[in-house]
Amino acid sequence: MTDSVATVLLGLIEGITEFLPVSSTGHLLIAEHWLGRRPDVFNVVIQAGAILAVVLIYRARLWQLASGLDQPANRDYAAKLAMSFLITAVLGFAATRLGFKLPETIAPVAWALVLGGVWMLAAEWFAARQPECSAVSWRVAVLVGLAQVVAGVFPGTSRSAATIFVALLAGTSNRAAATEFAFLVGIPTMFAASGYELLKASKANDGVPLDGGALAVGFVVSMLTAFVAVKWLLGYIRSHRYTAFAWYRIVLGLALLAAPAIGG
Repeated sequence: MTDSVATVLLGLIEGITEFLPVSSTGHLLIAEHWLGRRPDVFNVVIQAGAILAVVLIYRARLWQLASGLDQPANRDYAAKLAMSFLITAVLGFAATRLGFKLPETIAPVAWALVLGGVWMLAAEWFAARQPECSAVSWRVAVLVGLAQVVAGVFPGTSRSAATIFVALLAGTSNRAAATEFAFLVGIPTMFAASGYELLKASKANDGVPLDGGALAVGFVVSMLTAFVAVKWLLGYIRSHRYTAFAWYRIVLGLALLAAPAIGG
């Protein structure tokens, strides 16, 4: 397989999985196991492409919040987004300084996929028995911030899965409202994380040469794919639960664990 084909495939994988509750980090690690490792900056750049796609999708909502801070409802919602982000930033930086790092082996990712899928099934069951609520409370904001930290430390957890289901269980039982808050708080969180990783990559040479063309192709492919994937997801959850994603995680995780080179 040529490098250009591998670049496109990795961009597609990142774009599809970044905001679906299936773990983009886990899928990229699995893909690179067969396609070959890329420089750290490559993964940062294609992640930025996926984030930009969500900014474009939510541009009207973001403008509404930014231009309407004089309105109490917008100010309250923006403050809760800021709270979630600050919790993630402070605790995430602390975790990094303490040496927490995502492993580069597949077995932990496989276990996280399975356990996360089981947790999603249980969370859907409990969330469905709560009264319908679209409001985001301060408790939800705090717990979503904490969930992002957990997802950043444990590979295969999935940031979107952790934040969406924490919001559902903490009181924002409307899936569309929980998803919107999770995605909006993910924008500054992932831009900050990408910027931090890009800064680290610029100061260190990991032994893999950079290719500007590959970075550009990966970025564009990831952005376009993420745009389509997120638009589809937002329509899907209007009438469906996240159960299919949970079963996908469980099946994929078990298949990986059954592979002799990984699970045994």
